[in-house]
Amino acid sequence: MIAQTPRLEIHPDRIAENAKVVYDLCHAHGAQVAAVGKVVCAHPEVIHAMLGAGADMVADSRIPNLASVAALGLERPSMLLRIPTPSAAHDVVRYADITLNSSLGSLTVLSDAARMLGVRHQAVLMIDVGDLREGVWPDQAPDVAKAAAALPHLDLVGVGANLACYGGVVPSVENMRMLVEVRDACREASGLELGLISGGNSSSLPLLASGDMPPEINHFRIGETVVLGSNVLDRSDWPGTRQDTVRLVTEIVELERKPSVPIGLRAQNAFGETVEFDDRGTRLRAICNIGRQDTSVDGILPHDPGIRVIGGSSDHLILDVEDATGDVRLGAEVAFTPNYGALLGLATSPYVEKIVRRG
Repeated sequence: MIAQTPRLEIHPDRIAENAKVVYDLCHAHGAQVAAVGKVVCAHPEVIHAMLGAGADMVADSRIPNLASVAALGLERPSMLLRIPTPSAAHDVVRYADITLNSSLGSLTVLSDAARMLGVRHQAVLMIDVGDLREGVWPDQAPDVAKAAAALPHLDLVGVGANLACYGGVVPSVENMRMLVEVRDACREASGLELGLISGGNSSSLPLLASGDMPPEINHFRIGETVVLGSNVLDRSDWPGTRQDTVRLVTEIVELERKPSVPIGLRAQNAFGETVEFDDRGTRLRAICNIGRQDTSVDGILPHDPGIRVIGGSSDHLILDVEDATGDVRLGAEVAFTPNYGALLGLATSPYVEKIVRRG
C-alpha cells in the first residue's frame, strides 16, 4: 500500500527512550510525572509508550483527548491541564480525575457536577508565580483554599504553577520556593494536607537537572521534552534524548522556475500580512501539498539542507529547491522535522495522515 501525503510519521519506540531518560530524572527527585500527550493529540501509541516508560498519570488539555485515553482502558489517573469550562463540567468530571483550577467559582461548579455524577473530584489550585497565565495571585490563595475545603464533593489535593508558556518566565529556585510557601499558607488556612505540588512543565527540567529544585516540588507535567527531545527554554537537544521522533512528509505538486519576488502591485496576503521578499533572482521553486491550515510553515525544518521554506498559503507550502541535494521532481516526497507549534497543528489536522513507524 502506497503511503499517502501529507503524513506525520511517529516513532513511539524512540519517544519511549526519551521518556525513560526524563522520567528517571523526575522519579529520582521523588516526583510523580504526568505524561502530556496533547502535542500528538493523545495518539494511543504515544500514550502507551509514555506509560510503558513509567509515567504515573496521563494529562491533556482537551476533554476529547482524555475521553480517547479513557477508551484505552489504562489504569492510570487522568489530569486536565486546561482551566475547566463551567458549561462542560460534567464531561470534565467524567473524564478527568484531577483538574488544574484557578478560581473558587470553577471549583464550586466541579463539586456540583461531581455530586450529580455520584463521585468525588480532585483538584489542584494553580498559583500565578509570575508568568501571568492562569493562577490565583499568591496572597489570595489561602482564602480560596479555605473556601474550597468546604466543598462537599471536591478534594483539593495540592497546588501548582505554570511557567514559560505565556510570559516566558523561567522556573527558578525563587519562584518554586514561593510556590512551596503559598502551599504552606494554604495548608494552614484550610487544614488540608495539600500533598501535591505540581512544579510546572518541561521548562522545569533544567532546574531539576541542576539539583536546585526544592525537594517539596513532587509533580511535573512533561510533554515536549519527551516527544521532541528538546530543552524548551532554548530548544537545544535535551541530554540523552533523540530528536528523530516525528517526521512530516509532503509531496511536490508543482515544480517551476520563477522569480523570487512577486510581480505587480501588492497588498496584504490571505492572512492579513504584508510580506517582504528577498530578490534572489529566478529560482527553482516547488509547491508541496500542505499549508497553514495544517501546520505552522515557519516551524518545519527540511531534512535536505539545500531546501529553504519560502512561505505558505492555507493549502500550499512553497519551497526554494534550487540548491536541493535530493530527489526533486513532480511527485517526489520532501521530509521535514516539525517544532512544537508545527507538530501541534499536524497532529490535530484531520487532513494529515498519521503513520506509526517502528525501530
